[in-house]
Amino acid sequence: MIKKKTLIFLEDIKANNDREWFHANKDYFNAANNNMKAFLESLKDEMNKFDEIEKTKLFRIYRDIRFSKDKTPYKSHFSMSMSRAGNLRRGGYYLRITPGETVAVCGFFNPEPKDLKLIRDNIALDDKPLRKVLSLKKIKDLFNGLEGDQVKTSPKGFSKEHPAIDLLRYKQFFLKRHFKDAEVKDKNFMKEVVKTYKAVGPFFNYMTDILTHDLDGVPLYKA
Repeated sequence: MIKKKTLIFLEDIKANNDREWFHANKDYFNAANNNMKAFLESLKDEMNKFDEIEKTKLFRIYRDIRFSKDKTPYKSHFSMSMSRAGNLRRGGYYLRITPGETVAVCGFFNPEPKDLKLIRDNIALDDKPLRKVLSLKKIKDLFNGLEGDQVKTSPKGFSKEHPAIDLLRYKQFFLKRHFKDAEVKDKNFMKEVVKTYKAVGPFFNYMTDILTHDLDGVPLYKA
């Protein structure tokens, strides 16, 4: 479980975001951070029952302030990611715990240029498979549709008049589910996170298929 004290810590550090307070409350931080480490390890075990997780990461609480106008030294959230194993399992999972703003995200956050082109080429060729996946009940029930940064008009090489231009504009492709604080504190929160990640299976399968084959269907990677 995400402990109540972990969420209170995040509220406290948001209100006391300075090094003096942080160092005076280092044990408080360590307890919250260890709670997140344990949660992530248990989450990985649950995910491996239906997927294969290659690595996990709990992001540091320290902010990089070198190029930021905001000079507060610490984040007021905990975040973690999980990467799927191998070239034949595409997509990634992300979870950010923030009082009032907790989100679980699944998808493709920064596709390499060659992958982005392959995604767009497949959508331009036939957008129906992706639209069918996004219209699945279990996806529509949990998410608010496809999200991610987009180009303003049309990507290079594609007409703004293309019938699938609404999908072709995307530079990122992910699904996001929001959680209320009461849900995060609930003993079944991990089950809900796992349910969320499991629901994107058809989306990941579709994207994996097009990212591991050329437009003629020839495999790009060995199994």
